[in-house]
Amino acid sequence: MTTPLDGKIALVTGSTSGIGLEIARQLAKAGCRLMLNGIDTPSMVEDAISDLRATGADEVFFSDADLSAPRQAARLIADTLDSFGAIDILVNNAGVQHVAPIETFTDENWDRIVEINLSAPFRLIRQALPAMRANAWGRIINIASVHGLVASRHKSAYVATKHGLVGLTKTVALETAAEPITCNALCPGFVRTALMESQIATQARTGSMSTEEAAESILREKQPSRSFIAASDIGAMVTFLCSEASSQITGSVFTIDGGWTAQ
Repeated sequence: MTTPLDGKIALVTGSTSGIGLEIARQLAKAGCRLMLNGIDTPSMVEDAISDLRATGADEVFFSDADLSAPRQAARLIADTLDSFGAIDILVNNAGVQHVAPIETFTDENWDRIVEINLSAPFRLIRQALPAMRANAWGRIINIASVHGLVASRHKSAYVATKHGLVGLTKTVALETAAEPITCNALCPGFVRTALMESQIATQARTGSMSTEEAAESILREKQPSRSFIAASDIGAMVTFLCSEASSQITGSVFTIDGGWTAQ
């Protein structure tokens, strides 16, 4: 039996753990060959590759391109083309966060977040499009955030870059609208990743409460479902947006946020 994306080549950034790994897992189940990318430890990279091979991925490669450096985006695309000869799917998932009031937000933190969350996706899209056009097919999916649509205090760089990523998505969609290439964005709410665990730990510490009480407090403030978003739901949506059923969906922004932006 063939799978929906049999033989398609997918590059997923930030894919050796968390949401990115689950996206890669879902794409592997759909038949994709995969290029992983991340800055995790060698053992985590090996675990991720083993996981995906066990899931059914025929070919899995890894590039350690560090997207905090401007020239590394080009290297990541080159690594993918050297390994597979093509790129069909680009998922811009890698992202970083820093929480601080704007008056104490350093230039260093601002620049790093802008580079990874917004400039790297721009550069990767720019480099990947010629390969997609050569194949006459492509899917670009940007993992933004609910913070690409609304703001929260003390997250100036994150909110600015995620809003920018939504705008970039729409622009790329318009520039490729007459071609068999689509570009869409996903805006998840709170997912219980390592990044989220750090925020929960901080809330628990400052509020003198347990970890689970802190998690419930964070959800109660923003996410009406009072449940964390499952990474598998994000992966499933990515897979759908890569399918032929989504060929006329482009420039769209999808929330997976437990009702956050409905308020």
